[in-house]
Amino acid sequence: MAPAHANGVSAEGAQAPADATQITCSRTFAAWLAHHRVSLAFSSYQSGQLFLVGQFGDGRVSFHQRDFLRAMGLFQRGPELYLASMIQIWRMDNVLGPEERANTHFDRLYVPRTACITGDVDAHEVAVEASGRLVFVNTRYSCLATISRSHSFKPLWRPKFVSRLAAEDRCHLNGLALEDGRVAYVTAVARTDVVDGWREHRRGGGVLLRVEDDAVVAEGLSMPHSPRVHQGQVYVLDSGRGYLVRIDPRTGAREDVAFCPGFMRGLALHDGHAIVTLSLPRNISFAGLPLEEEIARRGGAPWCGVQIINLSTGDVVEWVRLDGAIRELFDVVALPGAACPMAAPLMGPELSDLITIEAPDRALDQPGWS
Repeated sequence: MAPAHANGVSAEGAQAPADATQITCSRTFAAWLAHHRVSLAFSSYQSGQLFLVGQFGDGRVSFHQRDFLRAMGLFQRGPELYLASMIQIWRMDNVLGPEERANTHFDRLYVPRTACITGDVDAHEVAVEASGRLVFVNTRYSCLATISRSHSFKPLWRPKFVSRLAAEDRCHLNGLALEDGRVAYVTAVARTDVVDGWREHRRGGGVLLRVEDDAVVAEGLSMPHSPRVHQGQVYVLDSGRGYLVRIDPRTGAREDVAFCPGFMRGLALHDGHAIVTLSLPRNISFAGLPLEEEIARRGGAPWCGVQIINLSTGDVVEWVRLDGAIRELFDVVALPGAACPMAAPLMGPELSDLITIEAPDRALDQPGWS
């Protein structure tokens, strides 16, 4: 992506020779990030990039990007940032202390430390449970899985309507939600058990499932994504309709919170707000989905970008818009306490010269072995 400078935006990091993408932000976006003491990370599988978004403290927004082939699901845990990509799940660690800065401005420097090779299983969302177990949505094999020391993955659970593991993306399992430190809910586009069967049920075949007992918590959704638990409610992107919805997991009752004019795939919750990624249609239009009809009814046009929604009012209070080569985004996470994050590249002299040393358990000038 070529650098963009608009509305106080400064784009830095790896540059791609593709057509430029113009980035614009709402006028008070930098102030919102500062007020809520948060930065953002979002991914684009289409362009193969991770974006880290922060603010310099002078009204300018920082966009720092790094290349990851088919960048998909994101998860943040303390200093760790996880990213699912085409054949790996990456773990990056922030190596800066509270008072340290990289390149003068950046207070987070995420360095790639491990890559778990899964092969092309179309890993979508990823999370780390309280036990430390990494769980990811293995969409190609219609299951939840974890990493394996010797193999591509270890299956943990699959919906009861899927009869066996097969590389057929039978139901388009795509999102997961943690509750009390364990995976509790998942989303699927349809309850189908044939290769690519979900494609015939995009308009209203979607379900929210409870993992513990395979119960259908809510149905009739249109291509649902990204379940998240907040204050006893499950928030879900009813992506084919264009609505962020709130679902009562006890009754299945749901209410629309806000409409967004794009195909939503990523959702993060922070300080009373929902942060959502939007994508443009892959094939000119959202044909066959209620989303297209709703955008037309409202006299709008589809977006690619990020919108921040006040959960109490449903109002879009801040936004980031991408126009140009980048048309599709995937996941987004909040980075609490970070002002201006950046990431190291996956290779090259910038990474080879980036050496950090963990403090030893004991002074090395003392006799004995640690």
